[in-house]
Amino acid sequence: MDEKEAARAAVREFLTTRRARVTPADVGLPAHGARRRVKGLRREEVALLAGVSPEYYVRLERGHATGPSAGVVEAVADALRLEDDERAHLDRLLAALTPAARRRSRGAAKDQVTPGMRVLLDSLDHLPAIVFNGRFDILAVNALGRALLAPVFDMPGRPNSARFMFLDEPRAKDLYPEWDLITGDVVAMLRTEIGRNPDDHELTELIEQLTARSTEFRTRWATNDVRTQRAGSKSFRHPLIGEVRLPYETFRVEAHSGQLLTVYTPNPGSPEADAIRLLASWCADTQRSESSTAAARGGTVED
Repeated sequence: MDEKEAARAAVREFLTTRRARVTPADVGLPAHGARRRVKGLRREEVALLAGVSPEYYVRLERGHATGPSAGVVEAVADALRLEDDERAHLDRLLAALTPAARRRSRGAAKDQVTPGMRVLLDSLDHLPAIVFNGRFDILAVNALGRALLAPVFDMPGRPNSARFMFLDEPRAKDLYPEWDLITGDVVAMLRTEIGRNPDDHELTELIEQLTARSTEFRTRWATNDVRTQRAGSKSFRHPLIGEVRLPYETFRVEAHSGQLLTVYTPNPGSPEADAIRLLASWCADTQRSESSTAAARGGTVED
């Protein structure tokens, strides 16, 4: 499938799944009784709600209506009851149908972390902090972040949270009690990333690998759900600190498009903060032990 056909398929699959999610009753339309065979809205019903002709909506859904006006896109988004992340994703998918937009694609995610970011990570010695790219590759991490996500670093190659979630499923479920919820978010964020950056070949290879090797990933990928990174909280079941739910903040790294800094931020004095302090103590003891061993051997401990 060439780039143009892939872009059309992305539009078609997204709008089809969004249309199937909305029932006539949701938007005040008659359901036409038991004779109805379509799950969700028919194309002509979306056209009616959006104020466009059925023929035009069919062309739009099939990816043949390039350059629709902002008003038309907004009307279709309203008809399909799209959320903000979904509206932004639809805008990107439709823009990708034009050759000029594809030429402006930003290319692969930037993997180089600036020296200043590494200084920042190391200065956060009391909070776990990790730098990701849009593929969920872990590009940099401080000592607490590495200790918190230790099983992810046991996989061969560059540590990647999405690959860990689906290809090391038993250990991922041990680390993340809410694995079902988290994996749904991970897939939705990968779907957003491929819409934002369809020419990232490493991202495409990752999605192909996960699709081929994980039934769970294939099932979630087929939903076409989208989501952007934002603040929230995540539960961990850690061998050193037990089960703990940690709030986190996510920051976009402006120096490199596509990089995100996630910092886990338990409230001072809370049980969660005590758990992280325990983890920090363990990290410090481990570092001292490694330094002592290296000194005894006449060497140094490498980062």
